[in-house]
Amino acid sequence: MKKRLGIISLFVILFIAFITIWNFSYQTGREEAYVPMDGNNAITEIPSEIGVFQRAEFALDYANMPIDENHQRTLKTYYNNRAYHGAPPSIPHPVKEERSMGGNTCLQCHQNGGFAEKFNAYAPVTPHPEMVNCRQCHVPQHTKTLFRGTNFERLQAPQVGVNNALEGSPPVVPHQIQMHENCLSCHAGPSAPKEIRVTHPERINCRQCHVLNNKETTDIGVFKRQSIP
Repeated sequence: MKKRLGIISLFVILFIAFITIWNFSYQTGREEAYVPMDGNNAITEIPSEIGVFQRAEFALDYANMPIDENHQRTLKTYYNNRAYHGAPPSIPHPVKEERSMGGNTCLQCHQNGGFAEKFNAYAPVTPHPEMVNCRQCHVPQHTKTLFRGTNFERLQAPQVGVNNALEGSPPVVPHQIQMHENCLSCHAGPSAPKEIRVTHPERINCRQCHVLNNKETTDIGVFKRQSIP
C-alpha cells in the first residue's frame, strides 16, 4: 500500500512540475520580442520587428497587388500630416465621436487597410495595432494653418536614395524602431507612399539587410511607468 501511494505521489509531483514548467514557457513566449545583450553596451536591448512577422501572411498579396496609380500616397502627404519628422500623424478626417478610439473605431480601417470610398483613398495600416488608446498620440486635424505664429523649425525628414552606405547596397533605417516594428505597414501595400514602397515585401526579415542609422536616432527602450510612493 505504501509503495502504491509513493508511486502515485511521484506521478502527482511530476504532473505538477510539468504544468508549472509548461505555464512558465507559455507565459515567456507571450512576452514582447526583446533580446537582452551581454556586456556594457549603450543599447541594452534590440527590438525585434515582431509586427513584420505578424503581417507576413499579407506579404505575397502585397507583392502581387497591382499599383493603383490614381490613389497613391506620396512622401509629401505622408510628412505634411505630421508636426515634425518622427511625430505621430494627425487624423486628417472627421472623427465620429470625440472619445472614440481603438478596436471599435480606428482599427476597423487601420488594422488591415483597404480602400475607403468615403475619402477616396487607402487607409494606412498602423504598425502597432495592440496600442488601442489611439487618441493618446493621434489628434484630429482641425486646421491646416497655425493659430499663432511661431519660430519652430521642423526637423528635416530623411531623403530617399541617399542613405545607402554604398551604391547598390540596401538603405539604412533612418528612424527609430520602437513603435515602428511593422515595416510592412509603411513600406508595402497600396497605402504605402510610392517613394518608399518596397519591391520585395515577401522578404520579411528586413533587419537582415537593413541596419539602423544610429547616428541620427537611437532606440529609447521600453517605457516603464514609475510607481508613486
